[in-house]
Amino acid sequence: MAVTSIEWTDATWNPVAGCSILSSGCTNCYAMRMAARLQAMGMEKYKGLTRKSGNRHVWTGKVRCDERSLAVPKEWRKPKRIFVNSMSDLFHESVPETFIGEVWKVMADTPRHTYQILTKRTDRMAALVGGRALPSLAHVWLGTSIENQETLFRLEQLREVRTKTRFVSFEPLLGSVKGANLAGITWAIVGGESGPGARQMKEIWVDEIEEMCREQGVAFFFKQWGGVRKDRTGRKRRGRTYDEMPASNSV
Repeated sequence: MAVTSIEWTDATWNPVAGCSILSSGCTNCYAMRMAARLQAMGMEKYKGLTRKSGNRHVWTGKVRCDERSLAVPKEWRKPKRIFVNSMSDLFHESVPETFIGEVWKVMADTPRHTYQILTKRTDRMAALVGGRALPSLAHVWLGTSIENQETLFRLEQLREVRTKTRFVSFEPLLGSVKGANLAGITWAIVGGESGPGARQMKEIWVDEIEEMCREQGVAFFFKQWGGVRKDRTGRKRRGRTYDEMPASNSV
């Protein structure tokens, strides 16, 4: 686990590392670049998880479960918001169901924390969560990443997940998602792509999401404009920041 600069959480916890490209939002994934750096630094956990393709690093599809990381949240006595698997996807098809269960048990044993899980594999999450093996936990927020109209189907699958708090990350936002049905969604995060090769996010796309959030009673969090140098574009919108959180926030 590590303290993070991600604006909507306090810390990250990575019991799983490695992933595979699933949709257009994965093209410039920051985790691929970070995994390549960590591998170059000699970290065994990230060895073989990326390969060079042209002038960038991409996932090899290999996924590694890190048993040694499982107990880390228990060492944090102060309540925190914890982003689970910023370097992977807990519901990736290569993560054994038994290991997901081990992660779930750690979260169940530490209700002082609020856990935030994002997945692009909402079908698997919906199939597993809510049963005896992975019970619904009030302090575990479950969400999905959506980048454009083509990935809005993940919202429908997210609504099938039996949980208290559902959220969506429209990041990187690569197109309009106007007309999205946010029923059953508690929180929406919006952000532009950042880093090398970052694709532009249009202001009108952000406006459309905020309007939908206001109409449908969803907390709106604007993370960043993004770009090659996100520090230059910042995260202010019309002179202010938007840091709304779900009403069920337990931290």
